[in-house]
Amino acid sequence: MLSFEEKLKIIESFPQLERKNVSLKRVNFHFEESGSDKKNVVYHLHPNGNGFVYADKLDEYDTDDRGLVNIRDFSKEELRDIIEKSIQSLTPNALEEETLDEEAAEEEKWLDADKNTLLLLQEEGFWNIYAGDNLENSFSSYEEACDYLKEEGFNKI
Repeated sequence: MLSFEEKLKIIESFPQLERKNVSLKRVNFHFEESGSDKKNVVYHLHPNGNGFVYADKLDEYDTDDRGLVNIRDFSKEELRDIIEKSIQSLTPNALEEETLDEEAAEEEKWLDADKNTLLLLQEEGFWNIYAGDNLENSFSSYEEACDYLKEEGFNKI
């Protein structure tokens, strides 16, 4: 296990992270350029070596309900890797690319068995579903919007 000082040295090697001291000698590291409300990359790094890294958008890690991975037993390489990936996942361009699925058009029509039509539109980073002129629902990703439409019995035309 890496010591607190070793972990600090690795984390502080990322110039895009800003150190924030918190209670009980714990330290957070924020990514102020984050494209989302989430700014904490490293959360509650403690002098005992325990701490967490935000990895909610990273499929290769098991996260808790807050999207955090415990880094207590991480090696230098593992720690550097997860921090790089966390920063990348929070980078504004990464969020835009995630929202824009290659197969997704900017506008799609969906039809159910009763011939009801809904329109799926990408607007300002969100996927909005319209029934006529009325906004039916809004999602942050194309996949979520499609899942909702399928659950409601709609198919893409």
